[in-house]
Amino acid sequence: MKENFDKSLALILKHEGLWSDHRDDPGGATMKGVTLASFSEFKGRAMAKEELRAISDADLHAIYKTKYWDAVRCDELKPGVDLLAFDMAVNKGVGRAAKLMQRAAGVAEDGALGPKSMAAINAIDPRDFIAKVSEARRDFYKSLKTFPVFGKGWLRRVDETEKEALHAA
Repeated sequence: MKENFDKSLALILKHEGLWSDHRDDPGGATMKGVTLASFSEFKGRAMAKEELRAISDADLHAIYKTKYWDAVRCDELKPGVDLLAFDMAVNKGVGRAAKLMQRAAGVAEDGALGPKSMAAINAIDPRDFIAKVSEARRDFYKSLKTFPVFGKGWLRRVDETEKEALHAA
């Protein structure tokens, strides 16, 4: 839902933390969850790590809104489901998030959330959908080769997001 963006962003930022440039993280340098590649794409030029570390709140807000919230059509989702979709898009990527939601809704997994996908997602009881997708997220993370390094944090994130999403639903 449209009015849930700011509250959802606050929860996302709690999980994303501040600066990170872990050698095992395929995202590379990241500030408040925004990668250097995403920041450079948003700005239309190659950005330096120092510029990323100084990202403005306005840029942060705009990147999260357009690149993630809007990309998985959160304004059209039920409360709780919007937070779940947003968090997955940020943490797993938009395409993977869309496919996971499509699988849970029983529609073709093409990674594009069109009218059929959105109708199917919104037809499911939100609490059931949140629980099903959260379990699939856990399974996905456990399958990754970097799970031994980041797994504990990923599972905590899924648990906390599921709890908040169920509360909102």
